[in-house]
Amino acid sequence: MESIDKRKYLQPEMVARLSNMSLRARLVVEGYIIGQHKSPFHGFSVEFAEHRAYGPGDEIRHVDWKLFAKTDRYFVKQYEEETNLRSYIILDTSRSMDYKSGSVSKLEYGNYLAAALSYLMLNQQDGVGLVLFDNKIQKFLPPRSIPSQINAILTHLDNVGPGEDTNIGIVLHEMAERIKKRGLVILISDLLDEPDTIIGGLKHFRHNKQEIIVFHILDRKELEFDFNDRTRFKDIETGELITTEPWQIRKVYQKAVQAYQDSFRLRCREQKIDYVPLFTDQNLDLALNKYLKKRKRLG
Repeated sequence: MESIDKRKYLQPEMVARLSNMSLRARLVVEGYIIGQHKSPFHGFSVEFAEHRAYGPGDEIRHVDWKLFAKTDRYFVKQYEEETNLRSYIILDTSRSMDYKSGSVSKLEYGNYLAAALSYLMLNQQDGVGLVLFDNKIQKFLPPRSIPSQINAILTHLDNVGPGEDTNIGIVLHEMAERIKKRGLVILISDLLDEPDTIIGGLKHFRHNKQEIIVFHILDRKELEFDFNDRTRFKDIETGELITTEPWQIRKVYQKAVQAYQDSFRLRCREQKIDYVPLFTDQNLDLALNKYLKKRKRLG
C-alpha cells in the first residue's frame, strides 16, 4: 500500500496538493525509488565496503534498495570514498512560464522538477546550485554538497513567482562566464525566446566543457492548440492581443511548434546537449530518469 501511495507523487497534479516544497521534493524522489525498486543513488561514483542492518535514525539515502528487492530486508551501505559532481539548475521564472491550461503551470512544474533534482543530487553527495532568472539573473546559489543546501534551495523555490519577460541567451552567457569549474548545467525553461540566442548561450557552456541537459517545458495546449471557439489570445510577456478562429490556424500552428522543437532537438544533438521535451501533465519520473542516465554516463 505504501508503494502505491508514494508512486502517485510522480503526478504533478498530486504534487501540487502538498503543503511545501520540501515535502514535494522528498515524496517525488521516494515515489521514484519505490517505482524503480532500486536506489538511484547507487552505482555512480561511490564505493561501499559493507552493509549493516537499517536502524532508527539512519537516512533513507543510505538504504540499498537493490539489496532490499532481493532479500526483503533493509540494509545501509557503508561508504569508503566519494567523488562529487557540481551541478547548476537554471530555472526560467519569466511571465510565459506562468501559463497553464490545467492544474499545474509551467513554472510550478519546473519548480517541482528543480526541487526533486536538488534533493536527489544532494542525496548522492553531489554539489548543486540554483539560478532563478527572467530577463536577468534574480538569484544565484553556488553549488554546495552540505545538508543545509537543500533547505536554502527549497526555500527559494517555495517563494518563486512569475517575473518579467525573458532573455534566456544573455542569462546563459552570463552564467557561462561565472561558472569556472566543469560540471553539469540543467536548464529548465519553455524556451520562448529567439532560438539563435538560446543556442548561442548553450554553445558558450559547451565551449567551457560543461555538460548540459535542457528540459523544455510546455503546456499540452501549447502544442495541440485544441481551442474550439473564437478566442482572444494575449501574449503574457508583451501584452499583445490577437483574436482568431483557432480551427483556421491549428494545423499551421501545430507544424510551427513541432518544427521549433525539432530544430532545438537537432541543434542540441549537434552540440552533444541532452534535449528533453516535457509536458506539464507528464509524470516527473521521465525527467528523473533522463538526469540519472546522464549522471551515470558522467561517472
